[in-house]
Amino acid sequence: MRKTIGAATIAVAMMSAAPAMAESFDLQSVFGLQVPSIGPSPVKWAENVKLMTGGDIDIKVHGSGDFVPPFEVFGAVSSGALPMGFDWIGYWASTIPVANLIGSMPFGPTPDVALAWMFEGGGMEIIQKAYDPHGVKVIPCHLVVPEAGGWFNKEINTAEDFKGLNMRIAGLGGKTLARLGANTQLVPAGEIYVSLETGRIDATEFSAPQLDLGFGFQKVVKNYYFPGWHQPSSWDSIIINMDVWNGFSDDVQKIMVQACKANIAFNLGDQINAQADAIATIREAGVEIRRFPDPVLAAIRVEAETVLAEEAANDPIFKEAYESLTAYMDRVGEWERLQAIPAK
Repeated sequence: MRKTIGAATIAVAMMSAAPAMAESFDLQSVFGLQVPSIGPSPVKWAENVKLMTGGDIDIKVHGSGDFVPPFEVFGAVSSGALPMGFDWIGYWASTIPVANLIGSMPFGPTPDVALAWMFEGGGMEIIQKAYDPHGVKVIPCHLVVPEAGGWFNKEINTAEDFKGLNMRIAGLGGKTLARLGANTQLVPAGEIYVSLETGRIDATEFSAPQLDLGFGFQKVVKNYYFPGWHQPSSWDSIIINMDVWNGFSDDVQKIMVQACKANIAFNLGDQINAQADAIATIREAGVEIRRFPDPVLAAIRVEAETVLAEEAANDPIFKEAYESLTAYMDRVGEWERLQAIPAK
């Protein structure tokens, strides 16, 4: 009997000393993992989650197309075919209209204001309401700095120059330029270069110089315009099937959000640091770095405000987010105006 009790005691001690097996989950990004800045972003988030949970949660990050085509990631997460995904929020605008606002609000907030509204101004709570019917938890996890205005095979001197232009541009910016006569379309990232090279499109926007440089657009287009009026800031996010999300403890859920905040801080620093060198390299390739003339920007703003008003009228959550965000921009804008220092 003593031998039996002793053996049982040892077995229990060994079981309690053995490390718990980590829970493993697959995540597919809509981007290739080698794409500068945004490619490694979900990998860094997964590393943070693993570190902060003491190795209990192990997320395997996969690149674009590993399980499903990139534009099917949301549907796969919603159905449970994939537990997690990483995206540019605006890709799901046809399903979730407010995603267009969060992904690319023309003449919208700067990154610091976008960050404050999302986590302190009620933004997360508003947009989650749009994801709930699809069984998806959304965590904003990568804040993109202001994009470039785009690559054009001709100079843009007046708003009339957009008429008949075949341009790859996403989201509300695309709807805005369509009102000015452009033929707008959404071309997947991996197809943009060939579309420019073959003349399928005359112009494109994609992201900030750091990313644009990596795609080689400077080899085929020689006019690079600023500012990125269509996307002064935008969000990439972690999306998680709601059943999977609800299976995590409160502590793990909080860790995943905090890991995203750490990811945002890292990526903001990385992006800001990288743009000056990228612009210099693009200029050395013979590209003209230009700004849209002020009258062109004024004409674009008029059309953008019309688009935003129409979208708000068509969807109640878009309307709520738009009113909340614009009011927030006005309220915190006083701080920036008071702190503004004149240029030399």
